Amino acid sequence: MRRDELASAASAATQWDLNPQTTLARLLAVNAQHHGKQVAMREKALGIWQETTWAGLLDEVLAVAAGLEQHGFVDGDSMLVLGDNRARLYMGMLAVGALGGYAMPVYPDATPDEVLHFASEANARFALAEDQEQVDKLLELREKAPSLRCIVYDDPRGLNHYKVDGLMGWEALREAGEKRLAAEPALRESIIGRSRPEGPAVFVHSSGTTGKPKGVVLQQRNVLAGVRNGFKGDVFHWEESILAYLPMAWIGDFAVTMAAGVALRFTINIPERSETVLRNLREIAPTLYLAAPRSWDNMLTTIRVRMEDSTPLKKRVFDHFVDVGVAVERLKLDGKSPSAWQRLQCQLGEWLVFGPVKDQLGLNRMRVALTGGEAMGEDTFLFYRALGINLRQLYGQTESSAFNAVQAADEVRLHTVGRPLPGVECRIADDGEILLRSESVFSGYFQNEEATRKTLIDGWLQSGDAGYVEPDGHLVVLGRVAEVVHTAKGERFIPNYIENRLKFSPYVKDVAVLGTGRDYLCAMVCIDIEAVGHWAEVRGIPYISYADLSQKPEVYELVASAIRRVNEALPEGLRIRRFADLHKEFDPDDGEITRTRKLRRNVIEDRYRVVIDALYGGAETVVMKAQITYDTGDTGVIERTLALRNL
Repeated sequence: MRRDELASAASAATQWDLNPQTTLARLLAVNAQHHGKQVAMREKALGIWQETTWAGLLDEVLAVAAGLEQHGFVDGDSMLVLGDNRARLYMGMLAVGALGGYAMPVYPDATPDEVLHFASEANARFALAEDQEQVDKLLELREKAPSLRCIVYDDPRGLNHYKVDGLMGWEALREAGEKRLAAEPALRESIIGRSRPEGPAVFVHSSGTTGKPKGVVLQQRNVLAGVRNGFKGDVFHWEESILAYLPMAWIGDFAVTMAAGVALRFTINIPERSETVLRNLREIAPTLYLAAPRSWDNMLTTIRVRMEDSTPLKKRVFDHFVDVGVAVERLKLDGKSPSAWQRLQCQLGEWLVFGPVKDQLGLNRMRVALTGGEAMGEDTFLFYRALGINLRQLYGQTESSAFNAVQAADEVRLHTVGRPLPGVECRIADDGEILLRSESVFSGYFQNEEATRKTLIDGWLQSGDAGYVEPDGHLVVLGRVAEVVHTAKGERFIPNYIENRLKFSPYVKDVAVLGTGRDYLCAMVCIDIEAVGHWAEVRGIPYISYADLSQKPEVYELVASAIRRVNEALPEGLRIRRFADLHKEFDPDDGEITRTRKLRRNVIEDRYRVVIDALYGGAETVVMKAQITYDTGDTGVIERTLALRNL
């Protein structure tokens, strides 16, 4: 056997065999043993990328685990994790999982009431906070959640003068653990081997569109089965480079950053701040990138804005080659081949336009680009495909460890989410609901047997999504089964399906489609302040606030054009007849949408009842008072006269 073959065989022997009957702690130990000098995490702090190897990562995780145990953490305990993406927060989650505990990430902008709900739900005794802001939030909760006894913080700025029992810095916790490991030689291997495949990997929550979010505990074998399914479905490969910027409380982040990151030895790059994601993306140039459609839309808006500010010649060249690229992608989607002239122009476009744009964005090394969470607009999807980015739709859920189906690289379609991944069984119930079965599916909601019985039936996950499977196996997701409603004339529709298509417009950020039991459909629209604001500035339309801009006649016509385009593809009885531009965005702090930006319809229909009644009453204007919640938790009221528009 040749030397390169021996090296390849030796490398393969140290790789995970895709068997989910193991744990992240054990896989981390394998990585440290065989690839100890390889970079595992890279975090930007104070303008410098700080690197941590697999050996260093294991040492830090074990020291923190030993420190937590010394301070009373036991198997079955819970730890809240609050903050933006930070290396130490990820390490803390791995340490908790190694001890058999529940790591519960919380959205950093969660209100005190939301954090209290999570803390009380799991009787959390420990918390890991990013900085002073999150520590203050937790200290306020102690009176209402007395079980919260130990708070560990990462960033010490502003906290040195705090004299509070149970409050400690990361360094102090780690040092305590290091002393234990030095004094107890067997403790290191004990912690590595303590976690079990059936033990908890992460404690996340459902979106909570119909009430309080339900607790979802995913076992070690669940998340690793999801990674195996994704690997076999070509979602990711070994040693990808990723940017860890997604909210840590979203299952998509844990599944990619932690589960796949450890199991497949990714290089996990963590941005300096949420505001620097695009800048750090360019510096890293990841090979794998997962983003919600809204993020892809925002990036496209950035590109368009920059081109508007460029010279007329550059703009014409850009528009020409993008148009050619989009036309070629449309041909491919229709199963047709582009002409030799079109292929030549695409090659020229790669040199002159596409390559430089991808380099500026940090997309030039990207092997796989994924979008998930909701449908993506056709224009956005085709634009990135035209750039030469292999953008594909991913379909997943919290309850199934994030990976259900994905489009194959050579079978991309605008209306499907691809075929179910290897290891995932899919069938459609009589009422049109998508049913799923896989090792990646959870075993039930946390302390909620009633919800579990309704969701897991005979081993099948009732996804709650309506859809169908095409003859060649491609899955089409229409929307939530619970949202299948009828007009007064008996026409069946799914509001979310229409809303997603309205949001294909870069000028529409959120929208609520109305019509249940009514004679026709109406809509309440929240404009995208950045896209519409730039559009207004280019045209010399002055405005002083979101509310002011939303009520401009020109903006109403802009939104009306977007609605008309969607109406053209809808049956006559399901076309939107009237709409209003709201004077504020739907806000998760106000309870109108979830942290993942899904509508809470019951809240919206109750809070905006006066607008809904005016839309269906034929009025031309309506005075609306809307409650808003400030960062401090205090509430206020915005009052505005809204125009109502016919279509």
